[in-house]
Amino acid sequence: MREALRGSGPRRRTVLAATLTALATAAGCSTEEPARPPAQGPEGAADKDALVMVIRHGEKPYAGDTGEDGDGKQSPGFLAGRGRRRAQALPRLFTPTRSALLPRPAAVFAAGGAAAPARCRQTVAPLAAALHTRVRAEFAVGAEAALAGAVLAAPMPVLVCWEHQGVPRLIRSLGAHRVLGVPAVWPDRYDLVWLFTRSRGRWSFRELPQHLLAGDA
Repeated sequence: MREALRGSGPRRRTVLAATLTALATAAGCSTEEPARPPAQGPEGAADKDALVMVIRHGEKPYAGDTGEDGDGKQSPGFLAGRGRRRAQALPRLFTPTRSALLPRPAAVFAAGGAAAPARCRQTVAPLAAALHTRVRAEFAVGAEAALAGAVLAAPMPVLVCWEHQGVPRLIRSLGAHRVLGVPAVWPDRYDLVWLFTRSRGRWSFRELPQHLLAGDA
């Protein structure tokens, strides 16, 4: 080895590099980046495949007006007449004839909390009744990080009905905000479905119209 190192030029540099690499390996060092653990989702949820459908609540009353619930009670936090009609029509989005576009949700979430308007819960109540499932409304607007963790831990597919100003926070908490084509804000519309699909750790996005009521775009 000493004789080889006494030389000069390219051969000497080659032998020296090989020697240093051998010494580093023997000492337990490596020039390669160590393997990283699998990515984790919000709240430590595994990076499993997922399908999350997001909608806005149905139409709300105009400023200064009140909406109604199914019993005729009035409140500014209730749906307007068109919003109630949308809620009643919502189960049609998940009938077998349209299953290629929107599969039937296995779990349904809606904005809750004591101070939250009832519009989101009203919107998905007919759908939940048709699916014979309950509406999970334990998360308030502003708690989108906790909501995302529960969504990803729930059986798939999942439907979330949320207030429009909180949707970008939910998408960020899901880890899908950098997907190409995802709008920065929810548009001024009530007739859309946003679909977020995660396969092998990568999210994709589609926007679909509901086409439930006359006048929907």
